[in-house]
Parts: sequence; structure tokens; C-alpha cells
Amino acid sequence: MVTAINGYDFARKGALLLAGTILSGVPALAQTVPAGSATPAATPSSSPASGRQAPTTAAPAKGAVGVTPVAAPVSAQTIKTLRVEGSQRIEPETVLSYTKLRVGIPYTAETLDQALKDLQASDLFADYSIAGVEDGNIVLRVRENPIINRVIIEGNKALKTDKITKEIKLAPRQIFTRTAVRQDIARIIELYRRQGRFAAVIDPKMVNLDQNRVDVVFEVSEGPKSKVRQINILGNEVFSDDQIRGQMATKQSRFFRLLSSATSYDQDRLSYDQQKLRQFYLTQGYADFRVTSAVAELTPDKKDFIITYVVEEGKRYKFGDVTVDSQIRDFDNKKLAASLPLKKGDWYNAKLVEDSVDNLSQTAGLFGYAFTEVNPEFAKDADTLTMGINFNIAEAKRTYVERIDINGNTQTQDKVVRREIRLAEGDAFNSFQVKRSQDRINSLGYFQDKMEIKQLPGSAPDRVILETNLEEKSTGELQLSAGYSSLERFIIQANITQRNFRGKGQELRAGVNYSSYSKSIELGFTEPYLFDKNIAVGGDIFRRDYNSFNYIGNDRQTTYSQVSTGFQLRAGVPLTEFWSLSARYGLSYDKVGLNESTYFTDGQCDILKAGRYLCEAIGNRWTSSVGYSLIRDTLNSRLRPTAGSRFSFSQDFAGLGGDVKYIRTRAEGAKYWNAGSGFILSAIGEGGYIKSLEGSKRSGIDGVRITDRFYLGEPQFRGFDIRGVGPRVLRIPYTTDSATGKQILVTDRNQYIDDALGGNAYYLGRIEMEIPLGSGARELGLRPSIYVQAGSLFSITKPNLTVDPNSYPRTVDANGNVTILPLQTPIKTADGKLQYVVPSTDTTNPNAVTTCAVGYSSTLGGACTGTSVNSQYSSTYGPYSEQFLGNSAKPRLSIGIGVNWNSPFGPLRIDLARALLKQKGDDPKLITFNVGTQF
Repeated sequence: MVTAINGYDFARKGALLLAGTILSGVPALAQTVPAGSATPAATPSSSPASGRQAPTTAAPAKGAVGVTPVAAPVSAQTIKTLRVEGSQRIEPETVLSYTKLRVGIPYTAETLDQALKDLQASDLFADYSIAGVEDGNIVLRVRENPIINRVIIEGNKALKTDKITKEIKLAPRQIFTRTAVRQDIARIIELYRRQGRFAAVIDPKMVNLDQNRVDVVFEVSEGPKSKVRQINILGNEVFSDDQIRGQMATKQSRFFRLLSSATSYDQDRLSYDQQKLRQFYLTQGYADFRVTSAVAELTPDKKDFIITYVVEEGKRYKFGDVTVDSQIRDFDNKKLAASLPLKKGDWYNAKLVEDSVDNLSQTAGLFGYAFTEVNPEFAKDADTLTMGINFNIAEAKRTYVERIDINGNTQTQDKVVRREIRLAEGDAFNSFQVKRSQDRINSLGYFQDKMEIKQLPGSAPDRVILETNLEEKSTGELQLSAGYSSLERFIIQANITQRNFRGKGQELRAGVNYSSYSKSIELGFTEPYLFDKNIAVGGDIFRRDYNSFNYIGNDRQTTYSQVSTGFQLRAGVPLTEFWSLSARYGLSYDKVGLNESTYFTDGQCDILKAGRYLCEAIGNRWTSSVGYSLIRDTLNSRLRPTAGSRFSFSQDFAGLGGDVKYIRTRAEGAKYWNAGSGFILSAIGEGGYIKSLEGSKRSGIDGVRITDRFYLGEPQFRGFDIRGVGPRVLRIPYTTDSATGKQILVTDRNQYIDDALGGNAYYLGRIEMEIPLGSGARELGLRPSIYVQAGSLFSITKPNLTVDPNSYPRTVDANGNVTILPLQTPIKTADGKLQYVVPSTDTTNPNAVTTCAVGYSSTLGGACTGTSVNSQYSSTYGPYSEQFLGNSAKPRLSIGIGVNWNSPFGPLRIDLARALLKQKGDDPKLITFNVGTQF
């Protein structure tokens, strides 16, 4: 453990540099040497690998601390001269200042021994002695402790080097002392014990360098992580061992807890578990319960711990008389007692007692008493096994808000915070309004979560200061979403939002959506307090481009496009603390069209190419609408609610000018419950209905246009693709089965023409449970949840199908197999003349298109010359089955699990949802994810 140092006559004491550093976990390498005997030093050898001297060890003198025995003078003498030998960095005057020796003073053996002790206590010297005691010419011979060149940690894997170096005191350019080595070894061992590694051993080494410098090496043997092998419970009779272990934070090491940190031994957790056991028994009525002992024994191999608890359960008590004795005149003691959750005859529960104290304190706060003391007085009767409780409410004065302090907001303006506080300076204190203010500030999303408004005593007993300590966080969000669809392939969305623009609480946002299915760009701005009045105004402008397409083989074909361009203006005012009313006006221009080169024939929409329902939907129209929303919101947070509810009812009326007339009604509701132990349960539901106010249309045409209907699917209905639920028309082509040679329908959905038509009515509900994880997962920001969703989209008029299936020509072979043939449609000119194709065998005009049944005309409709017999020019449409599906109110059902993760690169959401119930035609989807970042 000790490296010998050469070059001094005091080599026998050089080993004392690290002597005494033997602690728990440090092997004893020192060798006992009788005082006064020489210890030969090992000769250091150069290490070619490291370029430094190899560490060597030497044995210290037993009982010696670098002190050379001093021969006592026969009688007291006077110091004639006094000098220092051997000092290099330290000035001789400094060396002498550590002792009481001075020229001209008498000295004795005790005086000289004290001087050596003083030099030892300075921790500056590796060796020291006194000469010249016989004649009074005193010489202090010292050898300075070396300077540390480097501190090296070797063998550590579980703990990073930088974490260890932060804890230890030894550092380069400091003076090496054995005391510091002992202390640092103790610190390192403590670090490993906190990790549950009680078998860790630290072996210190010292490497000599030139110029009295050393490298200090801590060789670490970490050993295995000590687990809790067994938890024994003694003295329990009412509850089983497993029931009691289930209340503890510490768990027994088992294979199924391989990734759990709760199986590691932790002394602090042992104390916490004792508190948990007491809390458990006190909630079950055992008021006399106590843990008489808790012993953790390390197994001989130092790998595991065995913990043994000895408990005394005692008798089980019931509540006796529950009374309230209030010194505040405003309170009715009997009514207060009746409102408490604990009742006489119920089993005693300490948690209910705590809740009762909180309830009484909150009640006092509602009446303006900010600093009310509620003291429960217990009357335990061991004979009747009852626990009577009297809640004593001390006399207090009604308090008023003296001052509201807002601290920590550097970017956010003061008024943005103050306008969310429900109390003003000078108002009577009200704990409900304080809690409501706290929830409103947290709901802004500008500050770190769980901000609390502190209540501090004011300048007088009836004054209170409300202190709001804020810690701002990023309010800008860059949301990037990506997904994969069997129909659309990859989907990318980007949204940028600044929710606290210029620190005034204004919201500025922009969004872009791009996929093969839809493209859009939206810009929006909201001012929550217009002219510092509680009136919110805002506006949006948008351009949305939606395309429907299908695949024919590997070729994708766009069917119809819907382009909407417009704006919306909004305004909102609060009606009460929880009710608010908003109004809006919107104007948009919608264009529904088809690619003329692909789906038009003779300048008209070809129903065989596009479908009758799409040909009927094309056109341009203006929509001018006005609407309102009535909202009730009691959520404790708008960003991540854990309690409260929200309900909204809205209607939009189109027909204030424009080409469209309808009334659209929607209702949404959400309720959140704190289910305890970190579980958050939520129930969310929504529904809507749209009714046309226009006159009746011909058969097969719905009164509500395709652009105004509801659509359902991802992202609101997990487990289904975008617009993957509800009424649709599928055009499924035929193919020939290679095995049987029979004609069958294509099974690959990518080959379908799939047109979602939307619905006039829908409903959607979701029940979701957010699952808490351990502290490590919470620090990572992981929030998993499981959910079940049910909903449907329905209620449109059945569209006119394109072709009567019986109109297809067909053949029947000798075995009776029917083959549907392509449909031939003559192609005409704009003036209605039939067109023909000249045969390829004609030597003059092969394959030319003409209006001549015989011969050819250089211009369509001109005079025919020649004798060629031409074939009719027609379009050939492969046979397909056209099906109208999904127009059913029957519920679709999906179940899934999702994970929110506040990752280092932004918030990430992954969902794995499976559709359990679906209707024919619905398009399910298994996995979705989105990722974003904040700035």
C-alpha cells in the first residue's frame, strides 16, 4: 500500500506516507517493524508502458509517525541556535512557525516531543527529526510531503471517473497527505455503497516521480452489486409476509425484477420502508403498531443482504367520538364534524385524520383565515379499543392579501402572470382562489410544472403575502410528425408555435402538412387579453389541398382534389370563472376537381373513369359561416390535466352569403381523475351532426357536400388510418388466379380505388389510463398509457354507382366459369360524331383516328376518301366491382398502448393500436409515431 521514497537518510520512515490509510475495504499491506530498526526500501523500477516509476511498497515502523526519538537532556538547557534542514518548497521560517521553539528559550524532552507532534499535525512533512539536543544547537530535519502530479482511478466501471473525482479531495498540484488518502478512500467506498456495492475494495498506490512529485493511483475492485436476497417479517399475525412486503419500496431480488432498482440495498430506503409499514398499519386501525427492530445483514460473500423486521401489530381500534372544537366564531362545530370523512364506528385510519386536518384548514382558508392551526387531539381507550378525536381549531384572525410577489419571470411580463391570479392586493384571503390562481398559471405552460403560490406572514397578524416563484421554460415548439400509411406511404407534418410571443402571452403558430394524400399550410395568431381586457381575439388563414388517389399496378393515379382557401376570425369572453363564450366567422373558397386529362372525356367528367359520386361532387363554391361555442372548463391544467373536466357545445351556421347552407353541431367532453399512486384516468367523448339547409337534390346525391362532412381516423381514432373509418366507395378490379385460371377480385388494397366520402354524423369515445413508472423513468419523461376507443362515422345518402354490374359483357366457358369482359365505350368528337381507327395494315394512314367508317379524312368531320374499313374508336375499361361500404352507426373498437417521452431531441409519442371491431371497408393501421422539439 505504501511506496518507498529514496534519497534520504530517513528511508526507514518513508513508508509512513500512506501508513494508517487502512480502512474498511482496504487490504492491509503494511508490515510491522520494531521502532528504531531499518526497513530496506524496494528499488523503484521504470515502467516502459506508463513512463513512470512502478509502484512499490515499504513497511512503516509500528507506532511511529515519522518521529525520531529524542534523547532527553540531563537538565533544562537553552536553545543557542535554531535552524532547519531539508526544506525545499517551504521556507525555514514557516517550518519553525509550526513549533514553539525559539532561540534563547529553555527546552526539555517534553518541549522537543511537542515540537515533533506539532510538525506531524501540520500534514506537510513525510519525515521529521531533531538533532543537536546535547549542546543547544537545535537542528530541525524535515522531508516534505510530495506534490501530487496526477490522481488516477483504475478499475471503475459502475461509477464514472468524473463522478468519483468530484467527491474526492486529492487533486493535482496539491500536497500529498496520508490523512487525505484515508478520507478519499472513505468517500469512494461510500459512493459504491450508495449504489449497493458493499464488496467494493479500494487499493491506494503511490508512484514516485522526480522533483518530489507522485502519482496517486486508486485501484478499484467494485465487486458485485449487493441485492436484497430475502426480507423476513417476524411478529406479524394479521397480515401475511407478502402483504407487508408489498407495502415496501425495497423488493426481494427475483428474476422477474431483473431491471428494477428496488432490489438493491439502500440504508435510506430501509428507514423509508419502516415509515411505510407504520403508515400501512395505521390506515388499517392498528394504532399501537411499531417496528421494534430492523436489521440488515450482509451475507459472507458480500453479494446480498438479508433484512429482518420485527414488528408488534397491537390491537385494532375503531373511531370513537369525532368532534370539532373551533375557536373561530364563524364555524359551526357540529356541521364541520359531520362533513369530515371519518365516522364513529369505522376502523381507525390515520390517513383520514390527515385528510380531515387538510379539509378543515382549507375550509378556514375559504373564510379568509390563512394561518389557521388545526390540532387533532386523540383519546385512546384501550378497554373499548376506540380512538376518539377532537379537532381543535385555534383562534385566528381573518387575513387579507397585503402583497403579491412574482419572482423568476425574466421573459414573461408581470401582467401576464398577475391577470391569472384570482386575488388582488387588499382582498380577503381565500384558499380556493389561491389554488385556482395556481392552476391557471400552470395552465399557461410558460413555467415549470407544479409551481406553488406560497403564503407568507405579512407585516401584521392579519396580513398575508402571496409569493409566486416561477421558473420559465421554453414556450416555442417545433413539432415534427411522421407516419406510414398503406395508402399514402410516408406522411410528414411540421408545426411551429410560440405560445408566449414577446412575453405577452400571445400565441403565434404556423403549420405545414405534406403527404401524397394531403398538403396544407396554416398561420394563426391569438391575443388572449385585448387592450388588457379579458377578451381573447385571434385569426387564422389557411390553404388545404387534399388529394385522393389509387394504385393501378405500381402506378399511382390521383382521383379528385379538394382545395380550400380561407380565413377565420375569433373572439371569446369569460362568463364566469369556469364558463366562457366564443364566437367566430369564417370565409372559405372550396374547389373540388378532377384531372381533366385523366378523368374527362369530350370535355365532360367521365363517370367510368372517376366514378359517378365524384363527378357529382366537383365544382367551386364559397362558404360563409358564423358560429359560437359555449365552454365549461374546470381542468387543473390545460396542458397535462390530472383532475377536473371540460365540456364544450358549438354550432356553425353556413349561409350568411356564399353558396352553401347548413348547420353543424358538435359536442365534446372530457373528465380526468387522479386514481392514486400516480395513475391518471380520463374519459373523453365527442360527437357531431351536420344538416343541409338547402333544397332537396336528386336521388343518389347527399344534401351535404363532400367538403363539409365529418371524417374519422388517425390521429383522433388510433388504430385506423387517416380517413380510414366510415362511408367510402371501393372500386376493386378483377384479376385471373394463376392457379385455377378463374377470374377473382384483387386482394391487395393498394390496387383499390378507395374514396372516403365522409359522414354527416359521428361519435367517438376514449377511456385512457396513464401508468406511473419509477423515479428513473419519470426523470426521463416517460409516460405510458393504455386506452380503448370506440366510434363511428355514418349517415350519408347512398351514392349512385358508376356502372350496373349486369351491363358488363361476359363469357362462359365449357365448365361454366364466368369471365367478365372489359367495357367498351365509343369515343366521340365534341359535336357528337363517332370516331374510328384506320387499320394498321393500311399503307396510307395506318392507325389514324378519323370520323370515317370507310376511308380517311385529313380533318375530323371532313370528306372521306379511300376504301379502308375502319374499326370503331372506343375506350376500354377493365372490369371492377364497385362497392359502397362503411355507412353504419355500429361502433368500431380499438385498443392500444402509447408512450409519451420527453426525449433529449424533443417530445416523442408512439402508439401501437389494434382495431378489434371494424366494418367492411375500414382501413386499420397498427403503428404511428410523432416527434418534436422545443426552443
